[in-house]
Amino acid sequence: MAANHTRLYADVQFLTELQPARNYRNLASLNQAADYIREALHQAGGQPQDQVFRVDGREYRNIIASYGPPDAPRIVVGAHYDVCGDQPGADDNASAVAGLLETARLLHEQRPALLYRLDLVAYCLEEPPYFATDNMGSAVHAKSLQEAGAVVRAMICYEMIGYFSDEPGSQQFPNPALAALYPNTGNFITVVGREGQEGFTQQVQQLMQAHSGSLDVQRINMPASVALAGLSDHRNYWRYGHDAVMINDTSFLRNPNYHQTSDTIDTLDFHRMAQVVDGVYGALVDLK
Repeated sequence: MAANHTRLYADVQFLTELQPARNYRNLASLNQAADYIREALHQAGGQPQDQVFRVDGREYRNIIASYGPPDAPRIVVGAHYDVCGDQPGADDNASAVAGLLETARLLHEQRPALLYRLDLVAYCLEEPPYFATDNMGSAVHAKSLQEAGAVVRAMICYEMIGYFSDEPGSQQFPNPALAALYPNTGNFITVVGREGQEGFTQQVQQLMQAHSGSLDVQRINMPASVALAGLSDHRNYWRYGHDAVMINDTSFLRNPNYHQTSDTIDTLDFHRMAQVVDGVYGALVDLK
């Protein structure tokens, strides 16, 4: 059974229709999103828990559900559900939340024999003004694992997995050196890691490619000091020495709707999104 693009669409539709936009100021919308995620994880056989934290006098929630052997080393699979500003955030980051929820559904339906405990986490506060601070939901979660002495095998971050283009030249690059190495048509997904974890990045990319059908899966490793390397929640697991990668459609290097009101559901490719989820699911099941 493969990822279901109809379910992915329904998840993105719910999140993008929340009003006002689910940014850090609008707690009611954030809580509606969190409740939806919690119920979806419950329906997918999880026992979701809230990780509540306070920032600037407001209360926010990460939602966590675990699958597989409870005492095994963990793989964290995460996605953030908040948006930047007053925009629907279809690709950034409803697409990733939908991918996280569909991963849970596949785990529930297929019941694979898992080597690791999979902790699926929906984070709040990835976006500005809290990005790259200890107030990020993923920073709170990563720190809690460290303090609990949890053994973490790796972290995989869903981040913007829905925007694709078959137009030549639709893929941009920050410099000519990278442009020479990768396709210039924006119809691939990328596994992004930092230098020093090339082996893990390659393993995830190859496992994803084996399960993603016709979708091209690329990989890149960059120094952690390069801004593009750490543009999501995976960054907060690096500080504790964990292998952590981001699954990303290259964001603003491809998607002109990034952090704009035009980041709407009709711009997404749900068939390819499903292929991304199939790839991540296969990697999670097969990762050694």
